[in-house]
Amino acid sequence: MKRPLDGIRVVSVEQYGAGPFGSSYLANMGAEIIKIETPGSGDSSRQSGPHFLGDNDSQFFQTFNRSKSSITLNLKHADGQRILRELAGTADAIMNNLRGDQPARLGLTYTDLAAVKPSLVCLHLSGYGREGRRASWPAYDYLMQAEAGFMGLTGEPDGPPTRMGLSIIDYLSGITAAFALTAAMLGAARTGEGRDVDVTLYDVAMHQLTYPAAWFLNAGYETRRRPRSGHPSVVPCEMIPTADGQIFVMCVLPKFWEALCRIAGLPNLIDDERFATPKVRRANRGALMALLDDAFRTATTQDWMTRLAGRVPAAPVLTMAEALDNPYARETGAIESISHPDAPDGLSFVASPIRLDGKRPGSSAAPKLGADTEAVLNDLGYSESAVEAFRRGGVI
Repeated sequence: MKRPLDGIRVVSVEQYGAGPFGSSYLANMGAEIIKIETPGSGDSSRQSGPHFLGDNDSQFFQTFNRSKSSITLNLKHADGQRILRELAGTADAIMNNLRGDQPARLGLTYTDLAAVKPSLVCLHLSGYGREGRRASWPAYDYLMQAEAGFMGLTGEPDGPPTRMGLSIIDYLSGITAAFALTAAMLGAARTGEGRDVDVTLYDVAMHQLTYPAAWFLNAGYETRRRPRSGHPSVVPCEMIPTADGQIFVMCVLPKFWEALCRIAGLPNLIDDERFATPKVRRANRGALMALLDDAFRTATTQDWMTRLAGRVPAAPVLTMAEALDNPYARETGAIESISHPDAPDGLSFVASPIRLDGKRPGSSAAPKLGADTEAVLNDLGYSESAVEAFRRGGVI
């Protein structure tokens, strides 16, 4: 498969979640990702349990680092800095997801590398940015969910603030970084001028507040949690109990509301003055949901999905295990399998969400620590004896 980023080289000083997740999108699109890891230990996610794969590898690490190369390089060593600069000269971009005060210390900024290659793009993905009083602060997804109001918006109205079940800010930040880096590389290809690009977890988290933020900033209206994870203004747009579980229904348009009433055997609700408009449906939510609850409890979730399919936006409320075993996921190729030397039966992962010419790009196993160090250094012109000297000196 020909991929849009074939021939692009990105050197990434990355670890754990957000950075590797972002560069994984670039790898899926064909970019060569050379992952720089600390000699001896490597990316800390190699030791993220509980599911390990041989020596210094894990299913967690494989999730975020497939289709990449790995070199070990001590960026605090003078020779490590020299190799970094030489490697930068062969790359289109250098990215990192280090603490904000680290890129300048490790020679990863455009100021440090522009003389090596003026068109180089230097992307920095950090918690709070490279400037300001929080530049040196460590940062994690859950902290962003807490401070940006996500937890305050999540959960039942009478319950405590609740974290989303996934590290959504890490993932959104990684995708934002991948987009920003790709856009900056396109600009550099056109002008010959590179630049620094900064993305922070905090900024991404705040940006996701979108229209509830606009409502508060302009109208002083604070969005509150709604029962059953309901929409802040549309009813019914929430979970409804069935005979054996729950279903999420979204009547965001009048035609969907009318179709729901007819399918549920409640056509009289269409003209009921209590529910005739979105505004009064929200005002009379309690009475409306009591009627819908009684109707939906008469059949199973699957029965309702069969009746509603394609006519009213609806989805079954599944556990993660049920979601991964969903026949539709397999039917659409959402799960991919790869070979791995320490997994005789192979490994399965969620596949790329992007299709190229109708096909999902496949991936290969994440590299062993430093697996590509010697090959990369040889390509830079270093002899076998020089590589061995670097190894003895703790450079690689």
